[in-house]
Amino acid sequence: MYKTAITLFLIASCAMAANKEDIKDEIRDVKTKIKTLNENLKYLQDSLPEEEYLFNARAEVGYIVNSGNTDTEAFNADAKITNSWDLHSLEISMLMQYGTQNDIENKNRFITELLYDYKLDNRFSLNYLVGYKDDKFSGFNYQFYTGPGAKYIAIKKDFQDLTVDGNLLYSKDEIEDTYTYNGSVVKYPYPDGSISQNNGYVRNYAAYRLKGVYNMQLLENLKFHQTLSYRSEFSDIENYFAYSKTALSTKLSDIFSANVTYHIDYINKPASAERTSTDKIFIFNLVADY
Repeated sequence: MYKTAITLFLIASCAMAANKEDIKDEIRDVKTKIKTLNENLKYLQDSLPEEEYLFNARAEVGYIVNSGNTDTEAFNADAKITNSWDLHSLEISMLMQYGTQNDIENKNRFITELLYDYKLDNRFSLNYLVGYKDDKFSGFNYQFYTGPGAKYIAIKKDFQDLTVDGNLLYSKDEIEDTYTYNGSVVKYPYPDGSISQNNGYVRNYAAYRLKGVYNMQLLENLKFHQTLSYRSEFSDIENYFAYSKTALSTKLSDIFSANVTYHIDYINKPASAERTSTDKIFIFNLVADY
C-alpha cells in the first residue's frame, strides 16, 4: 500500500510538472503572438496615408478691467491658424496686447508671423518665414524680418513633443523719432509743448533666428507649453531679441480650455536709452481650439 501511494504521488508530481511546462510554453506563445500583433499594428498605422487637408485654429483671449482709484484696462489675444495639405503647410500667428491706465495707453503691441513649410519626411521640413512686429512703447516704429530656414521634430511622442527650427533673415528696423520737453527727452504721452526731434532712422541687416517649441501632457487634464526664440544680427552680436512664452492649460470641454501664460520679451539693445530691455506679462486666458 505504501509503495502504491508513493508511486501515485510521483506520477501526480510528474503530471503537474508537465502541465506547468505546458502553461509556460503557452505563455511564451501568447507573448510572441502579442509582439507580432503589435509590430503589425505599428506597420499598418505607419502605412496609413496622411490626410490630404488639415485645418487647425487656436485662439487665446484675456481681458482685465479695474475701476476705482485707478482705471485700468488690459486686453490680450493670441491666435494661430494652420492649413496643411499634402506636403505643404501654411501657418499664421498673431499676438495683440493693449492696455490703458486712466484712459492713457500703456501697452500697444502687435506681432504676426507667416510660416510656410514643405515636408521632406515625417520629421524634417524646409520653410520660409515672414515676421512683423509693431510695439508703440519699444522705441521701434516697426520691425520686419523674412528668410528661409528648416524645421526638425526632435521629439514626437504621445505625451510630449519638441520642435526646433532656424532661419536666415533679412531684417529691417525703423527706430522712431524722439520727443523733448524743456530740453529733456520724454516718453509717451508727450506733454503739451513737446518737440519731435525727427531723428528716427532705419537699419537693414542680415540676421538669424533660432526657435524651439515644447509641449508636455503633465496630467490627464494639465498641459505644459514652452516657446523660446532668439533673433540676432550677424555683424553685431549685441543686437539681439529674445522671446519666451510659458503656459499651463487645463481642458474645460472638447473645445474650450483655460490657461495661465507668462510672456517675456527682451531687447538687448533698446532703441533709446529711455527704453527698458525687458517686458514681462502674466495673463489668464480663455482658449478655444478648432
